[in-house]
Amino acid sequence: MNFETPLLPGQLVRRYKRFLADVVLAGGEAVTVHVPNSGAMTGLDQPGSAVWLSRSARPGRKYPLTLELIRADGVLVGVNTMHPNRIVAEAIGAGRIPELAGYPRLRREVRYGRASRVDLLLASDDRPPCYVEVKNVHLRRPTRGDGRTAEFPDCPTARGARHLEELSAVVAAGGRAVMIYLVQRADCDTFRIAADLDPVYAVGLDRARAAGVEAYCYACTVTVDEIDLDRPLTIGPGQ
Repeated sequence: MNFETPLLPGQLVRRYKRFLADVVLAGGEAVTVHVPNSGAMTGLDQPGSAVWLSRSARPGRKYPLTLELIRADGVLVGVNTMHPNRIVAEAIGAGRIPELAGYPRLRREVRYGRASRVDLLLASDDRPPCYVEVKNVHLRRPTRGDGRTAEFPDCPTARGARHLEELSAVVAAGGRAVMIYLVQRADCDTFRIAADLDPVYAVGLDRARAAGVEAYCYACTVTVDEIDLDRPLTIGPGQ
């Protein structure tokens, strides 16, 4: 996924109210920007961190600048949770996710279940439909284990737990259901569920996998020009 326009560099002053941050641009101008991330962003909200912003072309937007990248632990990390669906869709179209190969048709944001929209719905004439939920991952806690494990979620997610139930129902009805965890950073070797941060989600994923829901994780390469799906990560036990 290429950024549509060159990103603007700046320095983070503070993040607050979840969806806002104050940033000083490279030229010294202080601005308030939109933060498209409802999570805790643990380790990614340190004042003074280098950040990169996109500028919206939509006129009249209250906060025309959006936080896209932040430098943490020496690497660039993508924090915009609106991008993973597009990144995964592009990778599927390019044949770069072998587990999801063989589906010539892809639709986004399709209603299913009780009150949900599946991120991606894959279809083929010779197999059941495949329902794909994509989760953004950016948490890495350097002091835990080997320090190179990506984790999800970074705070409790009731919505995520509901999606696991919906996917389990898809399998029970004869369809295929897949969870894709997309790590928007390149400094992780494995992936696990952060059971200490959300034990309900951890139990929910175990139940969903036992019911036939598949789970895969991929890391990304991240630059100021693009975020690109890179390589699969092993999914380890939650901790």
